[in-house]
Amino acid sequence: MNDTIAAVATAPVPSAIGILRLSGPEAIAVLDKVFTPAHGPAMGERPDRLLVYGQLRDREGAVIDHCLATVSRGPHSYTGEDTAELQCHGSPTALTMALESLFAAGARQAKAGEFTRRAFLSGKLDLTRTEAVADLIHAETPAAVRQAAGQLGGALQEVIDGIYSELTDLMAHFHAVLDYPDEDIEPFEAEEIAAALKKAGTELEALAATYRRGRALTEGIPCAIVGAPNAGKSTLFNALVGYDRAIVTPIAGTTRDTVEERVDLGGVLLRLIDTAGLRETEDQVERLGVERSRAALERAELILFLRDSSAPFTEEDAELLEKAVSTAPTVWVQTKADLPGAPMPQLREGLQVPTVSVSALTGQGLQDLERAVAAVFPEPSALRPGTLLTNARQAEAAKRGAQSVERAAAALRGGMSPDAVLSDVEEAMETLGQLTGRSLREDITARIFERFCVGK
Repeated sequence: MNDTIAAVATAPVPSAIGILRLSGPEAIAVLDKVFTPAHGPAMGERPDRLLVYGQLRDREGAVIDHCLATVSRGPHSYTGEDTAELQCHGSPTALTMALESLFAAGARQAKAGEFTRRAFLSGKLDLTRTEAVADLIHAETPAAVRQAAGQLGGALQEVIDGIYSELTDLMAHFHAVLDYPDEDIEPFEAEEIAAALKKAGTELEALAATYRRGRALTEGIPCAIVGAPNAGKSTLFNALVGYDRAIVTPIAGTTRDTVEERVDLGGVLLRLIDTAGLRETEDQVERLGVERSRAALERAELILFLRDSSAPFTEEDAELLEKAVSTAPTVWVQTKADLPGAPMPQLREGLQVPTVSVSALTGQGLQDLERAVAAVFPEPSALRPGTLLTNARQAEAAKRGAQSVERAAAALRGGMSPDAVLSDVEEAMETLGQLTGRSLREDITARIFERFCVGK
């Protein structure tokens, strides 16, 4: 981190404001070469976090823009280094010219996520907060925003650090007893060690269990819309997506393939999958679509079972509903509520499915559908925002930590030597270190920053 980086931090489209960022040992010096305050001294002589109006010049010295500039000196900055920022008018051409001017003055192009990576390497952010930055950029629902903001504020780090501290106390006391037998140190009783390990293991298992909800927030829940041909699947799909994404005709079997879009429904991010009508068919193309639909049904974590309420309930409907309920949480959607309806069928005893009645054409019942989906995936009110695990790396580390603690507890119960117990405790601490970034391989770090955009 001995060089100075620069990047445009806003989208490359015309906008009211365009932002350029600098970070590195020469950030302020580079800024002074391209920016001249309207009044007073250069930015290098100004205090931190003060917005200054002035002229921004290109590499030939011609004025590009009249804009604002500010500086923040390390270590009291986002990256921990000297940083500078230019707030310009949002012309992509002008911003490109300004960036070229910064390069000519001694900066280089920042890589994707390099500003946040420098913040991580300088100790300004732990790894959970670093990943929260990317989650916040990509958040698609209010719940995802609250989760990412809480994690960025350190909520997840506090949970992990608390478990790490408990294991550290256990290790320190154990080593003190072993290494200083002549000191007046209270011995560790086996029951006390077992209780400490049980507490840490329970906390790690609970942490790992949050991944299901966290993954739903960041990646979306695979949700298959299934039903007989002409049940209104594509019409509902288009209504939820907000535009005509899938082809709709009165002809049964119009949909020949799965169509997928992401949509916020009831505060839950869904990877909504419109499927071909499930039926036996001799049409080779439609048969391929039906096979893909069955595969989508098998991997779904939420199923919207659609039935045309104006049509009789068939044996095929009953079989598909049973299959859906046995596969994943299911909401029964009675479609075409604007038409005269057939009576609700009697289900087998013990089969309970939340049911809503909708008309995708008029919008009737869509709010009821939102509430039904939200009820399947309620927000865990007992959890503080930001304490969910949101990616597979975090979940795997928490799971391995819980397994290590369980092995330590089993070794203790089996009467094994203290070294055997401590070895597994140390392994658990190592996995917690991977969660926060205390110990992490370079290839994993590089993969984490692949999600970031340039300028962040």
